[in-house]
Order: sequence, then structure tokens, then C-alpha cells
Amino acid sequence: MNSQYALVAVSVFVLLTTSLGATYISIIGPVTANLTQNQTIYLGKVGPGQSFYVLANATTTNASGTKLINIGWDKLYAPLLPQGWSMQQSPLYENPMKMKITVAPNAAYGEYKIPLTAVNVGNYSKLGNMTFFAYVNVTSNVFQLNVSPTTVSAGTGQPVNLYITINNTGISDDPFIINAYGLPAWNISYQVISIHGIAKTFIYPVFIDEPGQYKFNLTVTSSSSNLVSQSYGIDLISQASLLNDYSAIGQGVVLSPVLYGPVYSVMLLINYLYSLIAK
Repeated sequence: MNSQYALVAVSVFVLLTTSLGATYISIIGPVTANLTQNQTIYLGKVGPGQSFYVLANATTTNASGTKLINIGWDKLYAPLLPQGWSMQQSPLYENPMKMKITVAPNAAYGEYKIPLTAVNVGNYSKLGNMTFFAYVNVTSNVFQLNVSPTTVSAGTGQPVNLYITINNTGISDDPFIINAYGLPAWNISYQVISIHGIAKTFIYPVFIDEPGQYKFNLTVTSSSSNLVSQSYGIDLISQASLLNDYSAIGQGVVLSPVLYGPVYSVMLLINYLYSLIAK
């Protein structure tokens, strides 16, 4: 037990000496850390062509750590970027500071070390500039995808819902585009936002006007790069039968006028009762 207390005490001491014993910068996104001159931080994964933000508090202390300066840093920018990358520095006197970096569309996969500099404009607070280094890993593997169901049955002209879960494991909040490829006369695209570090489920309806068995790909692609993309194979069975019409009602949202609501409710009940008898 005493060793645990000692470990906590050492951790608190290190934190205090890092953040209060010298001029520092407090990073608050996409990860959190307090850094001093020339220290490094790993931000996370980002796809080629994608953009991400670095957020930091303007508050810091003077060089001796004896005085808290509410707005010590006036802007944050990247003085040097890999070829083809771009940057938008944080607006002057913004708090928290928020700068944007866009990866080159043709950036090679791998880890990159990027210098970032916090500036005390005119050295008004006697802080000068402070440079630290951020690491990012450029890869196409920046999200996890799950689609359900992968086999659906529907009556002709009756839409069914697919449930698409995107777990954004990267640091970009660029939109994703949902498409279905391989269905005749179907070219509906949905653009969705999946915030980094969060898994979110979206509904994507599909339908077909002709009976038959169709295989198509449900594809999710970053709006910034076709290299960041994943697909699921889906089987859709479309039949012009009353029973399949009932089944389609149970699997998806029927795009029909409100006045047909009671009729579809009865159809859904019939489908449910049929499924119980079939068991």
C-alpha cells in the first residue's frame, strides 16, 4: 500500500514540475499532455489527404514557473511540414488555440515528425517561442467498419435498412461517404460525420424495383481520399410476393404516405406471427 502512495506522489510531482516549474504548453486535442521545449507527443493515426486539428491552451507560466499567464501563447503553427502537406495556423489570440494540418494526398505510409511552435507575439509576456514535436502515423487503417445485416430479403420497391457502424480510430474528423455499388439504378450517397475516437451507427436504406437476387458492396470511403475505404458484401433477395413485402416492412422503413401507416402495421404483425409459426 505504501508503494502505491509513493508512486502516486511521484506522478503528481512529475506533473507539477512539468506544467508549473517552467514555461509549458498544454495540448488538449486530439490527445492531452503538458509539454516543455523540444519535448515530443504522439497524436495518432491519419489517412493520406485527411485533415486533423491540434488544440492547445493559451495559458502557461513564466520561465521560472512562479507566475501564471492566462494568455501567454498567442498562436500555434507548424514552421516545417513534409512536402505536399498544408497548414492553417490558429487565429491570433484564440483560446484555446486550434490549428489545422492537412496530409498530402499522396503521402507515403509511415510515421512523421512535425515541429509545432507556440508564439508569444512581440515577446510581450517574456515567453519567446516554444517548439515541440508531434508524431503522426499516416495509414489507410483509420477506421473500423461493421454492417448489419449482410443478407436481406425485400419485396420489390420496398426499402430495407442497413446499419453501418463506423469506429473512427484516427484523429481526423473529415466526413465519410456511404455508397452501394452493384445495384441497378441505385446511386444514392450519404455523407456522414464520425468524430475521432467515437463509434457511431448510421442507417442506410436500399431497395430494388425488379425481383431477383443481387450481390452488391456497401462501401464507406473518406471524403478526403479514396485510399481510406472499406467494403462489405451484401446479398439482397427481392421477390414480388406478399410475404416478402411483409418481411421488408419488418426490416426497414417504408417510404410511403402516412395514411398507409395502419396497413403496414398489420402487415408487420402478420410477418411476426408467421415467423413464430415457422419456428
